[in-house]
Amino acid sequence: MSLLHSFYCWGQVFVVIASTVFFSVFGLKNWGILACLWAIIPLFNCFFFSRVPIKVLVEEGESMSIKQLLSNKIFWLLALLMMSAGASELGMSQWASAFAESGLGVSKTIGDLAGPCAFALFMGSTRVFFGKYSEKINLKRFMFISGILCIVSYLLAALSKNPILALVGCSLCGLSVGIMWPGSLSLASKALKRGGTALFAFLALAGDIGCSIGPGLVGVVSEKTGENLQNGLLAATIFPFILILGLIFNSRFIKVKNDL
Repeated sequence: MSLLHSFYCWGQVFVVIASTVFFSVFGLKNWGILACLWAIIPLFNCFFFSRVPIKVLVEEGESMSIKQLLSNKIFWLLALLMMSAGASELGMSQWASAFAESGLGVSKTIGDLAGPCAFALFMGSTRVFFGKYSEKINLKRFMFISGILCIVSYLLAALSKNPILALVGCSLCGLSVGIMWPGSLSLASKALKRGGTALFAFLALAGDIGCSIGPGLVGVVSEKTGENLQNGLLAATIFPFILILGLIFNSRFIKVKNDL
């Protein structure tokens, strides 16, 4: 799961680098042309996805109904983890370029490479690392430590007076959030084995909601505090904190349930 999700990161790195080269050669005024070029990829995916074999997660009639799923307390804890994971990731990722430009006073080209590109590179590295050594690592403990590192990263980016250290916090955030999304899905597959396709569909929805809430909160707080992006990032520390609490309650709830 973690290794598979790392390809999202490598795709992001490729998009940032390719877009940066395009803008350097043709200028920002031609951004519409670049958008049309990138639209070719989902167009081809329409055909690629039609050839992908679909594996049945749970035999027909054995999976949980949507009503059973939504009435399960563990599901809502897992949804909370997914929401927090998406918010923690995109809260920094979507603003990384602007943060690098405003904090370091560099051009958009350098800002894109030092911000979202570095973020994605570190995030992908975490996913590859865990994919390789997952059998030797406790997933919940790894996610818990990653949550703490994420809080430290956000605080470093938000509170540091040194722009270089602030940018280091941005990169470390990519390192910390790498396991959150695939890790939450792995926890879900173990905790709700009869969840089926509906489980992962709802969890993806929760993650996407987080992907909207995270950068949204950063933007709103930044605007309300005089366009201060660091204040927005400081507010976003709430999301990894929620993830940590979710992991604690998830572990205790499952342990209690198993003891009954």
